[in-house]
Amino acid sequence: MNTAQPLTSLATAVLRPNLVPNYWSQAAWTVLRVVAGVVMIHNGLDKLANIESFAQAYVEVIGLPFPIFFSYVAAYTELIGAPLLALGFLTRPAAAGLFGTMLVAMYHHVLVAGLSIPYLELSMLYSACFLFFLVNGAGLFSIDALLGGWLNAATANSSAASPSSVSKTEEAKVSAK
Repeated sequence: MNTAQPLTSLATAVLRPNLVPNYWSQAAWTVLRVVAGVVMIHNGLDKLANIESFAQAYVEVIGLPFPIFFSYVAAYTELIGAPLLALGFLTRPAAAGLFGTMLVAMYHHVLVAGLSIPYLELSMLYSACFLFFLVNGAGLFSIDALLGGWLNAATANSSAASPSSVSKTEEAKVSAK
């Protein structure tokens, strides 16, 4: 086994979806992924529009240190992660970041308003969507699935080539004797 195979196997496991492809469910999965990603972009833009105000109203309230820094982290996580999620590229890492920002948002809402469903509902829905994609991947109609299939085929080709090279080495050893 060469050194690239474990890395390729890991990348394939991260990029390929968990479920057996069913085109109708995969189409719905794609719609959910694209909509969740696209509508999340404005949250990052809103944070950057007035970062000091966001830091004071949201980050300082929950007691995080360096509120300006964490405000930028949240904003750029949303601005970078949301389009990646919509495209289905590096979906699991993007969903992990977005899920984290929504958990912090839910924590903020609980501190400020208690368990008020109207106050929590949007961040709860977002977090559920991002958790879904964190666990399941992007789905069949995504860049991740395309890359995962390509890596899987490359791994299969390299492992198919390995036995023949081993057998040639064995033949060389036998003929040398």
